[in-house]
Amino acid sequence: MAETVDIHALAGAYALDAVDDLERAAFDRHLRSCESCALEVAELKATVAWLTHPVAEPAPAGLRAAVLAEVARTPQERAKRSASSTPSTVPNRWRRWTAAAVAASILGVGVGAGTWTISEQRLKAERVANAQFQSVLSAPDARLVKGQMAGGEVSLVVSPSRDAAVVVLSGLSAPPPDHVYQLWMVGGGYQTPHPVDDLGFGKGDGRQYIDGLNGATRFAVSDEDHEGATAPHTPLVGYIDLP
Repeated sequence: MAETVDIHALAGAYALDAVDDLERAAFDRHLRSCESCALEVAELKATVAWLTHPVAEPAPAGLRAAVLAEVARTPQERAKRSASSTPSTVPNRWRRWTAAAVAASILGVGVGAGTWTISEQRLKAERVANAQFQSVLSAPDARLVKGQMAGGEVSLVVSPSRDAAVVVLSGLSAPPPDHVYQLWMVGGGYQTPHPVDDLGFGKGDGRQYIDGLNGATRFAVSDEDHEGATAPHTPLVGYIDLP
């Protein structure tokens, strides 16, 4: 006897691309009429995309100089003479070992503290961002609109009561390394296209919290050759009319 599967239960597997072709086709049809599942999938995809972001950071630029300066200030202990070692080899070996140990300890503490500080800062930023995303996704008037552009998909959840939106861009063809996808809000109270943010050079995936809809009627994406563009290049990569 075939097991009956609740179609709503496939949202998590669908967001992780862990369904077979039949399940995907069935869930694609289901998403057209089930707004709650569409919102859940958009949230899960945003979370998965965020969790893949790297958290490692290079050591601070001045760390090497600080380590060398500390090594230079550290007194070098004389080793006792040994019958099996000549006077010239033991002190040199000891000095090399001491310098290396001091450098290693400073590097360990410095890099560890720096990494912890950076990770803590990122964790706080992620918590704030996730709270913002959740406030929109859980709003009673949240509405999901989707569009295809640049070979990928754009999902936009809009909440007039929060005067905010969440956008998730997934699978867009990566622009050239020196180009960025710039996001815009258009129409409404904006006399000219209003820049929201960009995905970073050469990136085709990302998510963004949009604070302040200002009555905008359209969300647009453009391909720019620099960050911080004040007007979008045309033609646009694509756009989505807001509900």
